[in-house]
Amino acid sequence: MSQPKYYIVAFLILLSVTLFSQNAADEDAEVLKMRVQNYITQSGFEMERGEYYNAKDNLDKALVIAHKIADKKTEGSIYTQIAKMQFIIEEPENALVSLTKAAELQRETNDYLNLATTYNLRGILHSSKKEYQIALDYFNSARTKFEEEGLERYISDVNLNEAKVYIALEDYKTAKSKLEKTIILAKKHDQMGVLSSAFINSGKVYQAMGNDELALSMAKEGMELAEKNNIPEYINDSYLTLSDIYESNGNYKLSVEYLRKHLQLSDALMDIKRKNLSPEKKAQFINDYKDSERKQMEIKLEEADASNNLTRITTILSIALITILSLLTLSLYKNNNIRLKTNNMLHKKNDELIVAKEKAELASKTKANFLSTVTHELRTPLYAVTGLTNMLLDEDPKPDQIPHLRSLKFSGDYLLTFINDILQINKIEANKVELDPEVFNLKKKVENVLSALSNSAIDNHTKLHYEYDNDLPTTFTADQLKISQILINLVGNAIKFTKDGDIWVKLKKINQENNTYTVRFEIQDNGIGITKEKQEHMFESFSQGSIQINRKYGGTGLGLSIVKGLIEILKGKIYLKSELGKGSSFFFEIPMTYAPEPTISEKPKQLNKINTLDLTNIKILVVEDNKINQMITRKILNKMNLYCDVVENGEDAVERVKEVHYDVVLMDIHMPGISGLEATKIIRTFDKELTIFALTAVTIEDKMHEFDEAGFDDIISKPFKQDDFEKKLYNALKINQKSSASI
Repeated sequence: MSQPKYYIVAFLILLSVTLFSQNAADEDAEVLKMRVQNYITQSGFEMERGEYYNAKDNLDKALVIAHKIADKKTEGSIYTQIAKMQFIIEEPENALVSLTKAAELQRETNDYLNLATTYNLRGILHSSKKEYQIALDYFNSARTKFEEEGLERYISDVNLNEAKVYIALEDYKTAKSKLEKTIILAKKHDQMGVLSSAFINSGKVYQAMGNDELALSMAKEGMELAEKNNIPEYINDSYLTLSDIYESNGNYKLSVEYLRKHLQLSDALMDIKRKNLSPEKKAQFINDYKDSERKQMEIKLEEADASNNLTRITTILSIALITILSLLTLSLYKNNNIRLKTNNMLHKKNDELIVAKEKAELASKTKANFLSTVTHELRTPLYAVTGLTNMLLDEDPKPDQIPHLRSLKFSGDYLLTFINDILQINKIEANKVELDPEVFNLKKKVENVLSALSNSAIDNHTKLHYEYDNDLPTTFTADQLKISQILINLVGNAIKFTKDGDIWVKLKKINQENNTYTVRFEIQDNGIGITKEKQEHMFESFSQGSIQINRKYGGTGLGLSIVKGLIEILKGKIYLKSELGKGSSFFFEIPMTYAPEPTISEKPKQLNKINTLDLTNIKILVVEDNKINQMITRKILNKMNLYCDVVENGEDAVERVKEVHYDVVLMDIHMPGISGLEATKIIRTFDKELTIFALTAVTIEDKMHEFDEAGFDDIISKPFKQDDFEKKLYNALKINQKSSASI
């Protein structure tokens, strides 16, 4: 009896101990779980204060305990939060490892809420690495999981992240749709941070789509929400977005103001981040920031200031152009009146005729002098506009700046073309245009013109067709430059007024007397056509059919006037047939002399490589009084690895040449004190060998004899093409080096 009682007592004692141990273990597990939550909560507070490494340390402690008690669901959640921390402190590879571990645990425990959060964060990580398609795949997975779990409030953040990717991909239509959905959900669930960012990014989208008014409204609303809810990251983003929008509006003052705010707040945010990095990462972080983001923002600020200055220059040029047009029109009007009066007085007394003739000649000279002065005054600032624009385009501008720079370049090129057209008309009227006949291949010349204009035709979805008469020889003696100019004007006009159509260029033999052929050039299109009333005035200066046509298609209205003048100089005639809505045909006939094709030994083309020369001791003197032009010329030379000195007037140029041996002098013509012409004449009294180029904005043809008399070696017209400039310098320096070697 006693032995069974003993076993019963022993069993009861063992049972009590086991139950006590289990209770103690359960109690310890609860304590450990509470400790895990405390670490996680503390980490959250530290994250908000920017104390990233303290926050990560607490998460690491929480992870150890969660693993100890085998709480895999909590482990997965902690790995997601650690990944977020690693992403913030710029450890993307570590973040990727943590996210992979998190996803494995979350799939194992069916924790789809946190799995969707992990997918969303992984999408952000891949987006930051510009792996956009991978990012979109993860965002799609995140949204699907949130939808399956009925967690609509989390979808707004995913939509926002997707929209940012589509903005980066420049798919603004999809980005707009995503942002609209984000705004609806964010308002519904009172998510002010998401709503603020959605408005700001909508501003970016509408700006890219050309709706600056709506872009401005959206960005401002986003900024106000960010400021009201004290979200510095979004406030900073709104500053940069508003700066870009105001820049596209042309309001450079506000653009620069918001850019400065963005720069200041960026510095403050980076300073906070830097203070909470590990000591070994601080130095690297500072250097990376200065080398990348900070530098880019400073460059953008400098470019904004430069754009502001360029806008002022363009505005001044526009005003000057309007004034010049007015004065020129008045001058032409008065000149025509004088000519009419002269014709009416032909039957009057000789002394009256002489007086009228003298007045006409005086008016013509006055107009010529006026145009010569205007040419210089316009070309000088144009040199600054085109020079600065080309420099900015060559210095890897940001993609959003390229359209503005190209627009500015187009405006500068347009003004220069307009000035040249006016000058050419003036020369034609003054009978100053001289023929320069040479042997050339007519068939190839026309092919080259059509090839040069093919891109414009493609842009208008128009096909070019070319027919060359089999009875027509291919080589002639004529002024090929003027024929090219005529064809470029006529074919260019046909392309401009023909969309989704066809253009035919035909050359035919009309007549032949010995070696003289009468050649008909026909340019036919099926474009908009011209009314009969307008056809009578098409070859007059400043005529383009109508004000509406001028506004829609652009142009100066001088092209056909120049064409007619050039054809008459070539002893030809031009005709026009057109019907409104059915197209136009311009055809002209000019006499041309047949010439057998010359035998030309093909020489390999030598590329202009100035850097193949020894530039070690090359010295160049730039004589220029305009500060902007000094800077542009210096930068162009520096890009060629050439050293230069700069002086501002002719007197200093003469003294400097006496003191220093220069290889080349770039001499401006119009300067205070003695002109470039006078300075060159003085230099030639003591140095006959020095290479001196006239760097000028005057009309070269009208002043050629003056340049020759002064002793210039060559002329570079402003604004000049850099290739031509480099070629002339290369040839001069090459000759100088050969001369030095022979000595």
